[in-house]
Amino acid sequence: MRVAVFCGSSAGRDTAYAESARTLGRALVTAGHELVYGGGNVGLMGLVADAVIEAGGYSVGVMPRALREREIQHPGLSELHIVADMHERKATMARLADGFVALPGGIGTLEELFEVWTWAQLGYHLKPCALLNAGAYYDGLLGFLSHMVEEGFMGPAYREMLIVEREPAALLEAIATYSPPPGKWG
Repeated sequence: MRVAVFCGSSAGRDTAYAESARTLGRALVTAGHELVYGGGNVGLMGLVADAVIEAGGYSVGVMPRALREREIQHPGLSELHIVADMHERKATMARLADGFVALPGGIGTLEELFEVWTWAQLGYHLKPCALLNAGAYYDGLLGFLSHMVEEGFMGPAYREMLIVEREPAALLEAIATYSPPPGKWG
């Protein structure tokens, strides 16, 4: 299985974020999965890729031309796809991946996750979407998602589509055993 990982080009302040990125990278390889990610050598992106490469795994980067120098292209990738822009990056990652995971990150990370999760809600794909809630980073967002359900802006089945785990191994197991909700996805 190829797993797309969305995450920050920064490592953040809490060391739990970096440790989760490294642990996820090693866990991907142990589980026999391949990494698809933004192609950078910085922040959590670089740490996930480093861990995959060091563990002997397969890594696929997808980077827009304009970000190639700013994000510092990772030199050790198995494959690197240079694309025209962010739209093509997201579409390429979605096409290449069998599932999606968001580690801590900024608005770009959220935007990437929300786009593929929206596509899943619309039935455009049946792939799992997940949050690795490292260091409780996403607790506030998870509270807001519950609020969206309570206020009638998101159906409970849509909320339940998003896998949330704190540990990489549990997250990968949940992704591997994911089944889309019955109904319009069946």
